[in-house]
Amino acid sequence: MHWFWLALAIALVVVELTTTELVSIWFAISAAIVAILSASISGLGLVWQVLIFLVVAAGLLLATRRVVKKLLQKKNAKLETNLGRNIGAVATVTEEINNENATGAIKINGLEWSARSENGEIIAEKELVIFKEIKGNKAIVAKKESK
Repeated sequence: MHWFWLALAIALVVVELTTTELVSIWFAISAAIVAILSASISGLGLVWQVLIFLVVAAGLLLATRRVVKKLLQKKNAKLETNLGRNIGAVATVTEEINNENATGAIKINGLEWSARSENGEIIAEKELVIFKEIKGNKAIVAKKESK
């Protein structure tokens, strides 16, 4: 029976390697522990193996998930991109911006962005706007005041 637990542990490690979050590592460790126990203790029945698997997995989840999740959030929060360099820059409207119709696009630094107006006003094509912020994958812009 220890081969089943070993195969399960390997399969769960493969699942873990294909995800960006820690999802199944605790179950993989638990299955590996049960594989070792079932190989070394000859009279360990299936009910005990399943019970040990569930208890160890639950214990590992409760003991480490919160700490690991905080570490992953800190790691992801520190991930910086160069998207913020566009904030405050001037862009050209390439498609009329109309929040109600969910339309609009700007061009800035050679890149086209979907855009929405900061205050909901309609901004015509070819107008100049100020890139205010990024929300999701949309640029939030405001009409540039002419001097």
